[in-house]
Amino acid sequence: MNHGYYYINRNHNRKDSTYNCKYNIEWTIMRIILVGWGVVGQSFAQIVTQRKRELAKKFGFRPRIVAIVDKKGAAINPKGLDLEQMLTLKKEKGTVATSMQHGHPDISTIEVIESVEAEAIVEVTPTNIETAEPGLSYIKTAFRTGKHVVTTNKGPLALALPALTELSEYNKVYLRFSGTVGAGTPVLEFAKNCLQGDKILSIKGILNGTTNYILSEMDEKNISFDEALKGAQKLGYAEADPTMDVEGYDAAAKLVIMANWIMDKKVTIKDVQIKGICNVSAKNIEDASKKGCTIKLIGTIEETLKVKPTEISKHDPLAVDGALNAVTFLSESAGAQTIIGRGAGGMETASAVLRDLLDIKKTIATKIMT
Repeated sequence: MNHGYYYINRNHNRKDSTYNCKYNIEWTIMRIILVGWGVVGQSFAQIVTQRKRELAKKFGFRPRIVAIVDKKGAAINPKGLDLEQMLTLKKEKGTVATSMQHGHPDISTIEVIESVEAEAIVEVTPTNIETAEPGLSYIKTAFRTGKHVVTTNKGPLALALPALTELSEYNKVYLRFSGTVGAGTPVLEFAKNCLQGDKILSIKGILNGTTNYILSEMDEKNISFDEALKGAQKLGYAEADPTMDVEGYDAAAKLVIMANWIMDKKVTIKDVQIKGICNVSAKNIEDASKKGCTIKLIGTIEETLKVKPTEISKHDPLAVDGALNAVTFLSESAGAQTIIGRGAGGMETASAVLRDLLDIKKTIATKIMT
């Protein structure tokens, strides 16, 4: 597998007719196939364009997007696409496939992944919680062709994370997915890095910003679920079809990812007991408020995995309002630790994609040095 382009800087210090050579090896270029050209894909392109010099200077990292795939085709340039031009094409023409020089309107995503030389793919297509397709096939194809994968797609991970982890290891490539839980809030990294060495006993938290916004509005304004949902849809927090959020499937998918990645549970979404918020009434909220409590959609990892509306104290660290996410880790030595942040948004999720790519770059550079 080609891990990119490298340079060696040799500083020769002559002494007694011998040379002491110091090698400074750095991964300078990562060629990337970007699969998905929606809000997250475009936000990622904006970030790497705006921070191009900083990424090179601070991290020795020069991402080169050699292909972009959207619903109508692809744009491919082995030398690297002009991202500002691609953003303009999306806005004016609706697809990057209309590029005069680099457009390929009839090519499939699988063909692009198989035929274009790259070190990594960034897979940011919509989540399909039922079959995980087509994202699952894209990830498997990337592994088979020796490419690392960074994804924000919860579907493949919710249904097949243990298998995908084994497949990535078999093909000697890396799979990263921090944007699937908490978007830009480093929930997975917090558990894996900040609590490293400690034994995590349980995890519970608010993992879906849409449902948290709806329940917060119901509590604050004393309105019904339907009224709060309509408000969330008007503001763009909820989709036209809000099933994934309000029925608890989105939170359940994130719970599965956390259970597998952090606690080695080897589970899928079929192992989660799921109950959404559709039947939470204004009276339920009012009754809880009288007791100094509120109702939140809480995901819990203990002996079993559960997602359900739960009454908690308004003084609980998880009692956050609006579209925020909050996760509490209970560990053997450190006790309870809570991380809070925005759990959605194009730029927020794109920042997690960049964070994952930098992690892959660092991991490979470390292996080369050793």
